[in-house]
Amino acid sequence: MKALVIEGPRRAVVKEVPYPAPKRGEVTIQVKNVGICGTDFHIFEGEFISPYPIIPGHEFSGIVHEVGEGVTGLQPGDRVSADPSLFCGACEFCLTHRSNQCENWQALGNTVNGSMAEYVAVRAGNVVKLPDSMSFEEGAFIEPLACVVHGMNRLQLQVGSRVLLFGAGAMGQQLVQAMARAGASELVVVDVAQEKLDMALRYGATKGVLSRNLEAELGKETYPYGFDAVVDVTGIPAVIEQALNYLGPTGKYLQFGVTAESASIRINPFKLYNKDWTLLGSMAINQTFIPAFHWLKEGRIDVRPLISRTITLEETVEFLEKPKAPDLMKVQIVI
Repeated sequence: MKALVIEGPRRAVVKEVPYPAPKRGEVTIQVKNVGICGTDFHIFEGEFISPYPIIPGHEFSGIVHEVGEGVTGLQPGDRVSADPSLFCGACEFCLTHRSNQCENWQALGNTVNGSMAEYVAVRAGNVVKLPDSMSFEEGAFIEPLACVVHGMNRLQLQVGSRVLLFGAGAMGQQLVQAMARAGASELVVVDVAQEKLDMALRYGATKGVLSRNLEAELGKETYPYGFDAVVDVTGIPAVIEQALNYLGPTGKYLQFGVTAESASIRINPFKLYNKDWTLLGSMAINQTFIPAFHWLKEGRIDVRPLISRTITLEETVEFLEKPKAPDLMKVQIVI
């Protein structure tokens, strides 16, 4: 079968690889749509925990092609998506509802071969059938939306909170919709692209601010006490340092965006102490795939406008190599 293989930092190629026949308890899925995630770029750049060579891709949808021994409830032809998480289920963290910190954490497209290929083998228990009303494009959004659900669970946003969010890409837009539904009063979004801010305003943001106007529009004169919650979706260290300056007393800060593994920031520990700040991380998903599926199925989050373009597997190599347009949202591979 054909697959995109990252052979090392900044070295990707599309080539023939062995077909992944399903083992006991697995199904092999014929992949239809794969979303390209920020983590995929970090893997390509050599900035993530992934081994090489690896087939990336962890947000996808497709059709069951082959069913392994012992699998019930699934059959060839079923339209599906799948949770890429491969938790062990037996360690201390898995047994205390912290599966994303599993001592033996693995994930499709992150530590083992994923879905940027014609076929991918998946644990049957991770697979979810898509209703006829859900397109393959939408089905490939369940995993990123599951990350949003986990982030919201971590943040525990209080109704009426004033929120400042940095980064209005595809993930930021889903967070905007989630926070608007969760009861944020003021929801200010910062980005470099006006087109993204305009979309955020349509989906629940109360104010959009271009990053070059940040201090002029959000400074102490306008927001003397800062914000109740600040969320970074960019993963850019310089933005993260800047974002913390807008966190108010007893505020919560959520690091949602993925940074390079070697990245670091400076933080004022006196402010952390004196302002009673809470600093939170949000790593991938944690038993949130099914809630995200239901959220998407019931139309609570609209992901369809977030797809900027679709490309082929062959075009993906060049896409990973080149700088991205600032107004780009989600790009999906159609196989």
